[in-house]
Amino acid sequence: MASYNNLLEGPIHKALLSLAVPIVLNQILQSAYQLTDAFWVGRLGAHEVAAVSVSMPVTFLVIALGAGLAMAGATLSAQYMGAKKYDMVNHVAAQTMLMVVIVAIVLGLTGFLLSPYFLHLLGVEQAVYDNALKFMRVSFVGVIFVFTFAIFQAIMRGVGQVKVPLFIVLGTVILNFFLDPLFIYGWGGFTGLGVMGAALATLVTQGLAAICGITIFLKGRHGIQVTLKHFKPDFAYIKRAFFLGAPGSVELAARALGLIILSFIVASFGTVTIASYGVGSNILQVITIPAMGLSMAVSTLVGQNLGANQVDRAAKVAVIGASWGFAALSLIGGIAYLSAPYLVAFFIPDDPQVIQHGAQFVRTMCLTWGFIGLQLCIVSTFRASGNMVNTMLLSLLAQWVFQFPIAYILSKHTALGAAGIWWSFAVTNILIALVSIVWFARGSWKKTRLTADDQEMVHISEETMIDIEDRRA
Repeated sequence: MASYNNLLEGPIHKALLSLAVPIVLNQILQSAYQLTDAFWVGRLGAHEVAAVSVSMPVTFLVIALGAGLAMAGATLSAQYMGAKKYDMVNHVAAQTMLMVVIVAIVLGLTGFLLSPYFLHLLGVEQAVYDNALKFMRVSFVGVIFVFTFAIFQAIMRGVGQVKVPLFIVLGTVILNFFLDPLFIYGWGGFTGLGVMGAALATLVTQGLAAICGITIFLKGRHGIQVTLKHFKPDFAYIKRAFFLGAPGSVELAARALGLIILSFIVASFGTVTIASYGVGSNILQVITIPAMGLSMAVSTLVGQNLGANQVDRAAKVAVIGASWGFAALSLIGGIAYLSAPYLVAFFIPDDPQVIQHGAQFVRTMCLTWGFIGLQLCIVSTFRASGNMVNTMLLSLLAQWVFQFPIAYILSKHTALGAAGIWWSFAVTNILIALVSIVWFARGSWKKTRLTADDQEMVHISEETMIDIEDRRA
């Protein structure tokens, strides 16, 4: 339990670093799934690339609907770990996984059946439709594995065990890199499956990751020990966790939907703007990886300290994390400002117009990246304390009150034109960070205790309690 004690008693900077580094590496490796698919599918042709591209936002939207449940599991496990209620940590792990698997089956089956309608709604051309349908349907079949491993990662992160998921992801990413060309192009007597092969390769590796996660939970070697009896439905817990995680699902789903809507505004300005937006968005996604990793580390540390009733230490964690996030992303933003044309040219080297407009996009928003790092850490603090509604409202405020109206007004009703979309990112980053700071300073998040009354928050079934006592005897 030495690492656990360090999270509650040791230097905050050291604890944050020990959590953040493996999480950041994990995030980078997970992004490698998409990069690997893009690398191999890109050699099939433009229509095949389009088939993957058009499928991703839809599957992401469906996955986002269930992702909030993983947030609830991570929050509860962190607070129970801090409160030293280890039996409850085991109960949370099993019940949350049960709940997530049920939701995954429902969403995956629904998505599989509705895939043709999604593609017709998006107006996909016939040359792309067949491959897009195959890729999308296989992706929806794999949703159950995505959800299962996501909850494994979330629970392990909640109890401070961040290295084990990292090693599993590393292994599956390496395997995916070799399975992709095999399934896409074939080898020997095996005929390649094209675009669907990329989806199948990801499905296989994600399935193996999910199996590893479940096995680790059952064997109990890393701080969590669950048995089959833990999986007996506890409807009181499931109901509570569902409502705790629902705002997180709304938050992520709204964000996914927002990206689709913003794409319509971007598309109205033509191909160069679309390409510039695509490259700029990719760059933004890459630079937020360390910020997301840091925010997840903050969430774990804040959750455990709140569970241990160390409110002042939890607040210090949030302030230090937000300061780190602001400083790190501000520094990265400064570097990006100086090297913007080269960054864009890395993605699209042979189009001067896209390089020019893409560099303008990067330079317009990059000096405000520090506010992204700050805001993410504050949001993770709200999430760790159980104030999921706060995070949902901040997300809705950022996209639907700030960014979309600003992007539309500046691009359509001022001389800025497409540049107005770029400015909407910068203005939104600053505004939502300021709102987050004010909300954090009020201190209402410190009063939430998910572990304060187990009779209210989580009801462990009588059978599970008997099993726990039997294992103690």
